[in-house]
Amino acid sequence: MSGIPQSVVVVGGGPGGYEAALVAAQFGADVTVIESGGIGGAAVLTDCVPSKTLIATSDRVGRVNMSGELGIRVGGEIPGPGTVSVDLELLNKRVLDLAAAQSDDIAGRLRDAGVHIVEGHGRLVDAHTVAVGDRTFHGDVILLATGAAPRELPTAVPDGERILTWQQLYDLTELPERLIVVGSGVTGAEFAGAYTALGSEVVLVSSRERVLPTQDPDAAEVLEVVLQHRGMELAPQTRAESVEPTGAGVIVTLQDGSRLVGTHCLMAVGAIPNTADLGCDRVGVALDDNGYIQVDRVSRTSVNGIYAAGDCTGVMPLANVAAMQGRIAMWHALGEAVSPLNLKVVSSNVFTDPQIASVGVTQAEVDSGVARAHGIKLPLATNARAKMQGFEDGFVKIFCRVSGTVVGAVIVAPGASELIYPLALAVELGLNVDDLATTFAVYPSLSGSIAEAARRLHQVD
Repeated sequence: MSGIPQSVVVVGGGPGGYEAALVAAQFGADVTVIESGGIGGAAVLTDCVPSKTLIATSDRVGRVNMSGELGIRVGGEIPGPGTVSVDLELLNKRVLDLAAAQSDDIAGRLRDAGVHIVEGHGRLVDAHTVAVGDRTFHGDVILLATGAAPRELPTAVPDGERILTWQQLYDLTELPERLIVVGSGVTGAEFAGAYTALGSEVVLVSSRERVLPTQDPDAAEVLEVVLQHRGMELAPQTRAESVEPTGAGVIVTLQDGSRLVGTHCLMAVGAIPNTADLGCDRVGVALDDNGYIQVDRVSRTSVNGIYAAGDCTGVMPLANVAAMQGRIAMWHALGEAVSPLNLKVVSSNVFTDPQIASVGVTQAEVDSGVARAHGIKLPLATNARAKMQGFEDGFVKIFCRVSGTVVGAVIVAPGASELIYPLALAVELGLNVDDLATTFAVYPSLSGSIAEAARRLHQVD
C-alpha cells in the first residue's frame, strides 16, 4: 500500500462528491465529505430530483387532460384543459419530502460505507488541507465538487415571491396564473412545459430563434410546436432587460421596450460555479474566465493531489457526468486503471413532454462534416404502440458510419430517457446497426422503432 493515498477529503456532497466518496471508501481510504447544504447537493435537494418530481405530476395531469380520443371520460365529460387540476401546495410538499428522503438515503449509504460527513463550508488551506470554520481536515487527495448556483441578473433580482429561480419554485402554494419564463434552455423549457400542463398561462422568452438551441434542431422544432399547440406563448429572439415586481405580479421589459405582464417570473438564465469562496486562488487551482475549475479528462486540477468534478468544472452540467468525473478521479488517485472521460458516449435527456434524449454525435456535427456519418429519422406517428397511447409527436434518429457502426442517436418520445439506453450501449460498445436490427424487439413497443430505424440503415451489398 506504500504510496497509495490513505485519506480523501471531498468538498461537496452532490453526485460528483458522494459517488467519489463511495469509490474511495470501497478501496479502503479514510473518507470525509464536507457539505453545507445537505447530502445530495443541489441535484437532489433543489434541482434534478425536485424538478423531475414536479414534472412527473405535470405529465400525469397533461396526459389525462389530453386523453379524450382514448375514450376516457371524467364525470361523463370529455377531458380538456383544466379538467384535472393540482393542489400545488400539496404537490410541492411531496416534491420537497421526496428530495429530503433521497438525501437521507444517500447519507445513510455513505455512513454505512464508513464515510465521515461534516456539515459546513469547506475552504482550501493548502494542497492537502481543508478548513471548516476553525476545524481542519487532512487529505492525501482532495476532490472539489461544489456544484453551481442559478445565475442572477442585476436587473431581475429574485425575491422568492414573484421573481424566482428554479430553486425557489417549490415554496409556492398556489399555481401561478401567468408565468413568464426567461430563458429557453433545458431548465426553461422543462418548467415552461410543466406549468403549461399544470394549468398556468406560460410565456417563454427566448433570446434565440427557437427553444432548446443546444439540442437537436428537429427535436427542438417538435417540442416547440407541441408546447405552442398546448397553449404556451413564445417570445422569440428577444431578451429580458429587466423584471420588476408590482406587488400583485411582475412586469418583464424586453429589448425592444415592450412589456410582458405576469403574476410570476422564473429566471432560467444559466448557472455560475460555486468557486468564489473555495480558496482556489490560495493554493493555485486554476479557474477559467467564468470561474470554473479547469480539469483534464481524469478530473485533475492544476495542483497535484487536487481533483474536481461536477458542475463546478463546467465540463457538462449533468448529474451522470458529475458522478462519472468523481469516480474517475478516485480510480485515478487510488492507482486503478481508468479510462479518461469520454463525452461522446454521454447520454442526456430533456424532461419535457415529449422527452428529448440523445447520445453521441449530433446532427450539427454530421451536417458540418465534423462527424463522417449518415442517419435516418423515423417518425413515431407510424409506430403502433405510439398510436395506442395517443401520441404521434416524436421520432427515433440514429447516426452510423459507412461501416454501420452506431455513433449517435436522438429520441423524441414519452419515456425517451429510458429508450435511449440501448442506443447509448451501442455507441459505447461500437455496435453495428445490424446488431440492433437483428435483436428481437417486443411488438408492439416504442423500442420497435429503434430496431426498424436500424434495419433501414442496413447497407445492402
